[in-house]
Amino acid sequence: MSAGPIELATTPLDSLHRQLGARMVPFAGYSMPVQYPDGVLAEHRHTRAAAGLFDVSHMGQVILRGADRVGALESLVPGDIRGLPVGRIRYTLFTNGEGGILDDLMVTNAGDHLFLVVNAACKEADIAHLRSALGDAVRPLPDRALLALQGPLAAQVLARLAPEAAEMAFMSWRRLEVAGIVCWASRSGYTGEDGFEISVPADLAERLARRLLDEPEVKPIGLGARDTLRLEAGLCLYGADIDTATTPVEAGLAWTIGKHRRAEGGFPGAAGILRQLAEGPPRRRVGLRPDDRAPARAHTVITLADGRPVGEVTSGGFGPTVDGPVAMGYVEAAHAAPGTALLLVVRGQPRPARVVDLPFVPHRYRKA
Repeated sequence: MSAGPIELATTPLDSLHRQLGARMVPFAGYSMPVQYPDGVLAEHRHTRAAAGLFDVSHMGQVILRGADRVGALESLVPGDIRGLPVGRIRYTLFTNGEGGILDDLMVTNAGDHLFLVVNAACKEADIAHLRSALGDAVRPLPDRALLALQGPLAAQVLARLAPEAAEMAFMSWRRLEVAGIVCWASRSGYTGEDGFEISVPADLAERLARRLLDEPEVKPIGLGARDTLRLEAGLCLYGADIDTATTPVEAGLAWTIGKHRRAEGGFPGAAGILRQLAEGPPRRRVGLRPDDRAPARAHTVITLADGRPVGEVTSGGFGPTVDGPVAMGYVEAAHAAPGTALLLVVRGQPRPARVVDLPFVPHRYRKA
């Protein structure tokens, strides 16, 4: 007897997505909107020009309490959590004993606790991993939704509803009252644009989303455009560009390893990671620009002119902003320099490409 269909979880905005005409697809165990009637291309361009609203409520939200929460978390990640000021956010990684990446996450110092956002597909494993170090100090927050307002006009929009938002800098966090709803807002996101991620009680999420969509600059955006935006921004997708077989150094994420962590170690896989920092990794994540218009998708083999394989594409597709195909992947370190000519084997045909600097589209975060 064959198993029945897998029942997908839904976010608090499921009904709203369907009312807006979204095409829903399975993603990380959830039914999620991949696009709305305007389509991925229009949604991508709108986010780059104005403000897009994304439902990222499938992500895991977790609070860490306890007197040793900072030290306990530092035992699991290579990031500097001790040096994180109150109201600031740090991007870091869970690593394993071999230096591979178990997940990437955002950590906020919220004063009397740490607030974490982890990936949807990893959240149950991440929570168990956290509990191995912090026990009952780990509190998942399944009763909260998460919205991302992204784009060059995002701050202008949010400041109408919460004037304090205009004062926030990139990678800062604060409690805001947005249109009468008390939220936790971070000035961050995963599109390369300025913007905010807003944690809100699940029962108030639809009310907040509708209020944001009432603003003329804001349109709903699905997972399809979220993926093309983050690819153009050169940002890694867990499970594609980074995984347990990838080290932070290979992935170009050595900047996440804090100064005192490099000196002291004390995180999983430290010996191998610090050795790669000193000696260089065997392969590196690079940006790739095909010379023609054929996109190279994930798992496309990368070769030299003589046909010898030297790597593989991990993310690829059409970049609407650059009006051409873009890809990221791993190549042997000897062939990772910008300008290196390589071949991408697309549908059995080797096609010319070159290594380029990341990102493909400059980031527009509010750094001041």
